[in-house]
Amino acid sequence: MAVYFSLFLVLATVVTGVVWVADKFYLAPQRRLKLADAIAERGEALSEEAKAKISEPNALTDTAVQVFPVIAFVLILRSFLYEPFQIPSGSMMPTLLDGDFILVNKFNYGLKDPVARNKFWENGLPERGDIVVFKYPIDPRIDYIKRVIGLPGDRVIYRNKSLYIKPACQPTDDVCPEFEQVVQDFEAKGEYIDSGFELTRYTSNMPNKTHEILVNDNTLPRTAHYFNQAGTQRDEFVVPAGQYFVMGDNRDNSLDGRFWGFVPEANMVGEAVAIWMSFGFERGEDSWVPEWMPSWFPSSVRFSRIGGIE
Repeated sequence: MAVYFSLFLVLATVVTGVVWVADKFYLAPQRRLKLADAIAERGEALSEEAKAKISEPNALTDTAVQVFPVIAFVLILRSFLYEPFQIPSGSMMPTLLDGDFILVNKFNYGLKDPVARNKFWENGLPERGDIVVFKYPIDPRIDYIKRVIGLPGDRVIYRNKSLYIKPACQPTDDVCPEFEQVVQDFEAKGEYIDSGFELTRYTSNMPNKTHEILVNDNTLPRTAHYFNQAGTQRDEFVVPAGQYFVMGDNRDNSLDGRFWGFVPEANMVGEAVAIWMSFGFERGEDSWVPEWMPSWFPSSVRFSRIGGIE
């Protein structure tokens, strides 16, 4: 759907832009000439209504001229600077909740054309710990949001619900890095419930970013369903060049790279940088929305969640 909207936005901008240029440099001057000729021919006998009829553009031209700057602004903002997205699930809890509306920075990772998505300006690459929106590799029509865990060349292990990262060896390294366990500090249990189970909240101390995760201590790892990469164990992932390994912060309720593989750099849309609005959908005694309202209708605005993202 996003691809079709981008195509529509580009076409609308081109069409209205052509009309805007034609009106500014040809149609409007022609109307002024016709008005001058009419005034010279009829003088004071020419009414104000007749003058307006000669000098004003037709409805289609006037509409195109008026909306072109707005559409062009939206196209530039959405394609190259910031694009809004809605969080549709709980896979990124507790960092992002269902009902959060986020802004995605599309400039940080370079600029791409809005239709074919070919990069024409290099500006940076995702870093470990970034929350990224990307085109789902299995079906690029779908936008996914996860956290970058492994960079190109990294070796990642997710074993017994613990994360281990061996960063790629760089030419400047005297000694290549070894595997390092990402320390998970206990914070609380029972704040979040999933399928009737209380989830445990930890602080995950990644090499360059600290953030919170949720773990369901009552379930076993779904290792048998993990992506099977040749030459590695089931719970081990070696990130290929030009690709990234991503996971959800809600570790036991996230369809992420553990199950389908890696995200090519070309699929990256941008970095999630802020929550600009957040709606709650809970029904209860404190809700101002009646129980009979559809479940998709928000019951509250979570003002406390508006702001930055860890």
